[in-house]
Amino acid sequence: MRAAEQLFTSRRFHEITTDEVARAAGVGKGTMYRYFRDKDDLFFQTATAGFDELCDLVRQPVAGNAAFAEQLRSTCRRICKFFDGRRQLFRMMQAEDFRLAISKGAVCGRWMEHRKHLVAAVADIVRRGVAEGQIRRDVPPEALASFLLGMLRTRARDLEDAPRPVRRLETLIELFCRGAGAGPPGAGGRSARRAGGRRGIRVQHVGGPRTRGAAGRQRA
Repeated sequence: MRAAEQLFTSRRFHEITTDEVARAAGVGKGTMYRYFRDKDDLFFQTATAGFDELCDLVRQPVAGNAAFAEQLRSTCRRICKFFDGRRQLFRMMQAEDFRLAISKGAVCGRWMEHRKHLVAAVADIVRRGVAEGQIRRDVPPEALASFLLGMLRTRARDLEDAPRPVRRLETLIELFCRGAGAGPPGAGGRSARRAGGRRGIRVQHVGGPRTRGAAGRQRA
């Protein structure tokens, strides 16, 4: 699988033969077929193994009874380290994800199950943030986990050449927890306060909705 990981990310899928994979792995072609039905099965199993590795990394315990903020930082560091260190496997996972997103059938179902396991592992950490009042509770933890994983994938895939401050993990975590609005962290931005505060509009904050403005004071 490691040999396949190297080959499948060096050239297009149809350009690589099972003979090449067997030679690169130092085994006979017959031996390879004892474990994989064909080249598609080898590619699929190698890519899905990435989800299993990520799940194991996410579920590793953080030393002590760490609060949500430290758990989140630790988890994001592990995922980023995996994406950076296993770049070939990460690209395989991305390629297979795109291919199966437009397909149907049993293989697609198996792939989606692996994805769900990873999302569920991250969602468990998000629930800790909800319980501590650090994360909004009106969005399901699984959806927030998917957003976070998408941000981490974007950092690894699309921002390789971005300035270092943009790629800082702390920047990504701040965006996830506080949003992209202007103003002090957690304040929702000055424009949001002006727009919502004067009209009594409910402004969504990290810890949940709060009502501001004259209408809000009258209701209180």
